[in-house]
Amino acid sequence: MKNQLSFHAIVKFVVLSLLLIGSEVIAQSFNIIPEPVEIEQGSGFYTLNKSTEIIVPSEQDEVINIAAYLADKIRPATGFDLSIAHSDKGGIQLKLNTKFNAKIGKEGYNLEVTQKNIRIRANTPKGLFYGVQTLLQLLPPEIESKSTKSVNWQLPVVNIVDYPRFEWRGIMLDVSRHFFSKDYIKKYIDQIARYKYNIFHWHLTDDQGWRIEIKSYPKLTEIGSWRVPRTGTFGQHSEPKPNESPTYGGFYTQDDIREIIAYAKERYIEILPEIDVPGHSMAAIAAYPELSVTKDPNAVVNPGTNFSKWFGPSDFEMFIDNSLNPTDEKVYEFLDSVFSEVADLFPFEYIHMGGDECYKGFWKKDIDVQAFMKKKNIHSVEELQGYFNNRVAKIVYKNKKKLIGWDEILEEDLSQDAAIMNWRSWHNAGIKAAEQMHFVVMSPSPFYYLDLRQGDRSVEAPVYRDSRIKKVYDYNILPEGIDSTYVLGGQGNLWTEQIPTEPQVEYMSYPRAFAISESLWSPNQKKNWDNFIGKIENHFKRLDHSQINYATSMYDPIIEVTKNKNGLLKVELSTEVKDLTIYYTLDNAIPNQYHPKYSETIVLSEDVDMLRLVTYRNNKPIGKLITISSEELAKRVK
Repeated sequence: MKNQLSFHAIVKFVVLSLLLIGSEVIAQSFNIIPEPVEIEQGSGFYTLNKSTEIIVPSEQDEVINIAAYLADKIRPATGFDLSIAHSDKGGIQLKLNTKFNAKIGKEGYNLEVTQKNIRIRANTPKGLFYGVQTLLQLLPPEIESKSTKSVNWQLPVVNIVDYPRFEWRGIMLDVSRHFFSKDYIKKYIDQIARYKYNIFHWHLTDDQGWRIEIKSYPKLTEIGSWRVPRTGTFGQHSEPKPNESPTYGGFYTQDDIREIIAYAKERYIEILPEIDVPGHSMAAIAAYPELSVTKDPNAVVNPGTNFSKWFGPSDFEMFIDNSLNPTDEKVYEFLDSVFSEVADLFPFEYIHMGGDECYKGFWKKDIDVQAFMKKKNIHSVEELQGYFNNRVAKIVYKNKKKLIGWDEILEEDLSQDAAIMNWRSWHNAGIKAAEQMHFVVMSPSPFYYLDLRQGDRSVEAPVYRDSRIKKVYDYNILPEGIDSTYVLGGQGNLWTEQIPTEPQVEYMSYPRAFAISESLWSPNQKKNWDNFIGKIENHFKRLDHSQINYATSMYDPIIEVTKNKNGLLKVELSTEVKDLTIYYTLDNAIPNQYHPKYSETIVLSEDVDMLRLVTYRNNKPIGKLITISSEELAKRVK
């Protein structure tokens, strides 16, 4: 009897183990980004076929539009031209709740997949749209293909309840440093919508280009949107040559902007326009020199030269005047026209005024500016920028919009209704803004700066700092001490000084935009780094089928350099991703699996010229080949 019980116990243990293993396999097979709030697993699959119908209520046009969107996404890869019907049986059912479900709110949804049908229920069409994004992610990665694939189009049986952690989930794209076409902007918006982003922050003006048509000031685009062409490292470009034509650039007409806004609206994305003033205004000054203090008639749109010197994170000197004159009424007439046209174009409730990194040195030197300050009892140029900010705020409010700006605008007296975009993590500006009861969007550098290096500096674009994906994923956008009541959400920022092409925009965006998406949508306790890596790899396959570029930098080793007591270089290697093997050489050979495997600190003798590294997984190379000279390694010593 004792042996029989033992046998039953063993069988029970084996069965339970198999069930748990199966459950884990199913859980990992979902690969949904961002991670849903609740997932209840079932057994079996729903199979999509050419006869599947998308079922919607006949009287709900917006829901019908979402059904058409879903059919369009499914058609290319499957070859199925799914019809939209109004019955109440089978198929993929999109339904609005008749009674408001407070748990899921305005953007949440319930997605239920059975072996017989799929049901998505939500309180609003926006919730249905996000449910559709999850449905698409439950299908095999080939669903993203632009041509028909021979695949068994199955979705696992599952019940998902999902809703966002934050209401503001944004991505900023800088189109001033490099111009990207209308069609590409639409493509980028479509892609971020797939990951449940709902804000596209459009950085439209800066020193290197003015990208929005303003009918009352036509030279902003006739002159301000074009500069001389340059390649190579931004910040090291040469000055324009005599009589050199400014042929590089472009702009969006107001009709282009309306078209993009309509496209984004169909994907439940609001567009936040940014007109960056009073600093970062070289393109506007090139078109209208009288807007600046110096009024230089030879001002040109900057092609990416080195025109500043930095002494610290917020301490710098500009060699050319790129700031508007805050004491000139004609400047405010100009801004009134610009912001009025912007307000007429963009339906979103906020307009972004920039306000960051404004150099005030030319204001200090100008006699008229100093006289103005004395007359107005303004005691410093910092207070003068506060005066400017509030004049802009009044213009924005007059146009029935709300003001938002980079966190520098918080430094002086600021209108209570203004919101803050916290980018300087070292200033705790988000905490200060919340204490003053300003709404805050957290977009801190370096964590959410998508232009920063995501791998080793030897194989990435030359920028000043890194922001590897694990650092992005682990960041908590609610720092200790902040009043979360005032935190609208967060945002990734993609500045494009070193990003001249569309593939590079994508390379810098993904997979880090996945990490930000999960942090902004999913409950913090649902985040799991090792599971997230598996999801990323599934989405790499999806991006391959979509023909969208991405970075594999997470496979590259992290390199730390010190010196031993004899002055020799010591190199320690680690990886963000588990189960990687690092091979290396010190003899200039190209490393592979036949070379030394890293297992302990590498000490370089004095005659070593360079270190070469590569990561492998399952006996196949997966990371980039990294080559670093001993001279460069010595510069990295900590």
